[in-house]
Amino acid sequence: MSTNPSGVTVIGLGPMGQAMVRSFLAAGHPVTVWNRTASRADDLVAAGATRAATVVDAVAANRLVVLSLTDYRAMYDILGDAGGAVAGRVVVNLSSDTPDVTREAGRWLAERGAQLVTGGVMAPAPLVGKDPAFVFYSGPREAFDAHADTLAVIGRTEYLGADHGLAQLYYQAQLQVFLTSLATHLQTFAMIGAAGVPAREFLPYAVQNANDIAMYLEETAKAIDEDDHPGDLANATMMGATADHIVGTVRSIGIDSALPDAVKSLYDRAIERGHGRDSWTSLIEVMRKP
Repeated sequence: MSTNPSGVTVIGLGPMGQAMVRSFLAAGHPVTVWNRTASRADDLVAAGATRAATVVDAVAANRLVVLSLTDYRAMYDILGDAGGAVAGRVVVNLSSDTPDVTREAGRWLAERGAQLVTGGVMAPAPLVGKDPAFVFYSGPREAFDAHADTLAVIGRTEYLGADHGLAQLYYQAQLQVFLTSLATHLQTFAMIGAAGVPAREFLPYAVQNANDIAMYLEETAKAIDEDDHPGDLANATMMGATADHIVGTVRSIGIDSALPDAVKSLYDRAIERGHGRDSWTSLIEVMRKP
């Protein structure tokens, strides 16, 4: 199978991988696909993609190889079977894992003559290729630049630097906000629900609260970067008392308290370390040095 200079290989055809393939095809890129369960490629082949019979064929088809897998362990399992076919390829791994794991993957691929660009897709599958979607990337600049236009098809590119771990760090930081926020809203609906109030009745207040939080972020970032935490408006002792009241309320109505307990623990430890009169932003010292 000859290498196509404008083509892209996509390995891993879950919902995200399939969405990326369709975006590449819509933009006119020849796409070769491979998946352990071959039937997942059927609809994509019908839409114009080329099914590779083996991993070796898939990797050999194009200089750009995009992985959409569960984690980086899956990359080793799959590309380990590709032998020397990975040499000369740019492997863009959009799977989720830790920064250290991605750095090790960069070394592993380099030993085999390939370059790794790590990435984190900040969009659900239905939004891939649409305006809200963007993707964090890090790795060798020349490898990213060579394929930046193609990668832009699946979402706005945000290149962060040569360190393979940076894209995953940004990605996991964003997911931390996402997962914790979702859990927080579930906790809130559980609290309201304990009084028989439907979630939809409380929804307008939850939405307003979520939107209002954004206005605190600029001053929070300034306080952290300048290491200055004046507590004249909302110090850790005052906010810690509120955290204690939330825990008390949650326990009194008989629902799980693990999440508010964790928040209260941050305030308790900040106060123990002498930050009681400092702003609530001083909690970052507890997070930095547990």
